[in-house]
Amino acid sequence: MALLDPVSAYDRLAPLYARVADERRAYLDAVDRVIVAEVPPGSRSLLYVGAADGARAGRIARATGVQDLVLVEPSAAMRSHCPAEATVWAIRAEDLHSRQGSFDVITCLWNVLGHVFPASARVDVLRQFARLASPAGRVFIDVNHRYNARHYGAAATAMRFLRDRVAPGDANGDVTVRWDIEGVPCATSGHVFTHAEFARLARAAGLSIEKRFVIDYASGQVRRRSWEGNLLYVLRRLV
Repeated sequence: MALLDPVSAYDRLAPLYARVADERRAYLDAVDRVIVAEVPPGSRSLLYVGAADGARAGRIARATGVQDLVLVEPSAAMRSHCPAEATVWAIRAEDLHSRQGSFDVITCLWNVLGHVFPASARVDVLRQFARLASPAGRVFIDVNHRYNARHYGAAATAMRFLRDRVAPGDANGDVTVRWDIEGVPCATSGHVFTHAEFARLARAAGLSIEKRFVIDYASGQVRRRSWEGNLLYVLRRLV
């Protein structure tokens, strides 16, 4: 099966996106609850990168009292579902260098960062987050955890861990993301992260990790051990 560009893949997924999101509702809602609790009081602006249909961004904005909502979404099919009251930037995350602003909250959720290639481009995207964040702002990013044994299984996770030790490299976390869209298979490129890898990217981009949460991808439960879930980060720009 040929791999589609991520934007083309999400164009295909758009009609069924709400259904796909509902299948992971426990996880997505758990991430959102953490974000709402961690947003600094008095925050007025939110930049949501990889907004899809904008529904989730709207819920976070309403729950936090944010007035200025800007959605970044390169898929035209996804943008057609975005709320009319939001400002929409029809660009990829990699093109944020072309925009100006200062945001109290920046989100990049559900492994959107994992659709950015190559690895150097991920640093550039994170660097733009640091540039666009207000001095007291927070950046929220969740990524699929390469060592999430609860989701991927112990054997597959052990093989990934061994490969990273024997032959480390940026491509070790590259995966194929597949959906079945009304009986038609669709695939695109993705990347799954380790904590050490993400921490290295964040430092290189001028961001510091303030908090890290581990969230079970099936139940949404906040876990104590990193191998039990995906990773949600609260970051701020380095002074």
